[in-house]
Amino acid sequence: QVQLVESGGGLVQAGGSLLLSCAASGLTFNNYHMGWFRQAPGTEREVVGASKWSGSATYYAASVKGRFAISRDNAKKMVYLQMNGLQPADPAVYYCAGKPDRSTYTGTTVSEYLYWGPGPQVTVSS
Repeated sequence: QVQLVESGGGLVQAGGSLLLSCAASGLTFNNYHMGWFRQAPGTEREVVGASKWSGSATYYAASVKGRFAISRDNAKKMVYLQMNGLQPADPAVYYCAGKPDRSTYTGTTVSEYLYWGPGPQVTVSS
């Protein structure tokens, strides 16, 4: 069965960096757009960014553009979220998600993504 497993969450000081990794199994990885989402307590899950199946294009939410970067390695079935300049608004559970699609549109909403990882917690201390 399809599994997405994130790693790399934890506590970081404001202004610091953290790298999240997501390992996929049970799917043909390069048939999937891969997204990162986050959810803070009491809020809706929101998109952080998404990588096109080929890795040739990436979308970022305005709140993280210029600070976060998504990359993927299709051969290893891995997708990464490099988070720099972490701010007090960034703490949340961060989820890796997969959307089976090879179109040019990666998708930015929760309902478009089929598979989800359990999500590590990211905490930012001031």
